Amino acid sequence: MTSLADFVVRPAVLADLPYIDHLQRKNSGTLSFYPRIVFERDIPGNLVLTAWLNDEPCGYLYRGPLRDAVRIHQACIQYDVRGYQYGAALVRHLEALGRAAGSLRILLRCGSDVAANGFWQVMGYKCISVTAGGVSRGREINVWEKSLVPRLFDLSVLPSSRKQDSSRWRKSGVRQGHRFARGNEMHAYRELVEQQ
Repeated sequence: MTSLADFVVRPAVLADLPYIDHLQRKNSGTLSFYPRIVFERDIPGNLVLTAWLNDEPCGYLYRGPLRDAVRIHQACIQYDVRGYQYGAALVRHLEALGRAAGSLRILLRCGSDVAANGFWQVMGYKCISVTAGGVSRGREINVWEKSLVPRLFDLSVLPSSRKQDSSRWRKSGVRQGHRFARGNEMHAYRELVEQQ
């Protein structure tokens, strides 16, 4: 059994930014990317939590505001301490913050080919939908939810385990202009890639 005696979760400070950015880059294949300026903006608002083990940083969680639905934008634990309940303790800390603030649920998105899907399932999160991911990776996105209040019904769907496949995007030759588009522009870009 892992001891959490030397494990602490605290709000991030700007001095933690180099570590957070390093860990984000090291895990870029499984995390969505946020520029440093986003963390610089949100760290003062206590939207980033850092995990510390033996007075050394070992992970972080970037969240949205504590509203009815709290969104986890990123959650990452260093590879060498995964599987020892530190990630679970970090997420439980956020769940406690959400309950104390009167939040009703926590939501997050996870790529279908990412091993963390199993973690979220073990933590009691339910996959509530599967959406299309970006065209360059060609994977699906599982949307996970955990209710922080008792519910009469919990509806869920089977999470996708579709592997990343960027072959259609590579073969299309479409790499200019709209790769980071949102909304209708993103849908038009997806159609353009899929037509090739």
